[in-house]
Amino acid sequence: MPLRVGAVSYLNARPLVRGLERWPERFDVRFDLPSRCASLLHSGAIDLGLIPSIEYLGGDYRVVPGIGVVSDGAVGSVAMFTRVPVADIRSVALDTSSRTSVALIKVLCARHFRIAPAFVSAGPDLAAMIAGADAALLIGEPALLAAYEPLGLTKVDLGAAWKAMTGMPFVYAFWAGTPDVLAPADVRVLQAARDQGRRESDDVAAQYFAGDPEKQELGAAYLRDCIRYAVGEREGAALERFFALAAEIGAAPPTRPLRFYAEPGSADSMHEADPAGTRALE
Repeated sequence: MPLRVGAVSYLNARPLVRGLERWPERFDVRFDLPSRCASLLHSGAIDLGLIPSIEYLGGDYRVVPGIGVVSDGAVGSVAMFTRVPVADIRSVALDTSSRTSVALIKVLCARHFRIAPAFVSAGPDLAAMIAGADAALLIGEPALLAAYEPLGLTKVDLGAAWKAMTGMPFVYAFWAGTPDVLAPADVRVLQAARDQGRRESDDVAAQYFAGDPEKQELGAAYLRDCIRYAVGEREGAALERFFALAAEIGAAPPTRPLRFYAEPGSADSMHEADPAGTRALE
């Protein structure tokens, strides 16, 4: 039986699944909003999900080592749009497509901006959101492509705000699943897919925005300049900081240590055949 895999539908996640479609016997991939990927994992409807990082705290999961959707400063696609100075914000409409971004804006409001606005859930329609609130949180392409200036709004990049507050990168999402669902060879395939996606990011953007040269150019620059896909010690420390801050303000469950799947060659890995043809991805 193939692994049931839930991937995020946004552009920034597409490099992580580059090439996986060639192995349907091992990876059965579906695409959803980040919050939907998490809900499917929590309910047992998928085995592995590219979930918003805060969702790790919602179950007994393992993380695929070395892979994530990361920014080290401005990200472009996770932002608050405001019609008043930040210090004067009293209400924020939230795009709830990712609970990590919701937790992040709540942490930043409490610890960085030093404001305590009311938060209300809303669909990702910037004009409608701003009609009923001082500011709005958008993520993904709605944030990246938002025509906010004609609305008289200021864009506050939350990746940049997190970096200003902590000096750290921010990890928006990663692969996580139930403890025994991945073998070390599967981890290797996912890491190879990430590497292929990074090398071919311009082509990823071209396919994603097929027929729209302006968006293709913007998407390619976004993947090259804003998004990183490697998670190491620095990113792990940033995750722990985020989890702790979110738990402190009640925006997340109590924190727990990050636990990872075994990699090929690690002390915990087993000697086995390569079930998904990883050499073909390298």
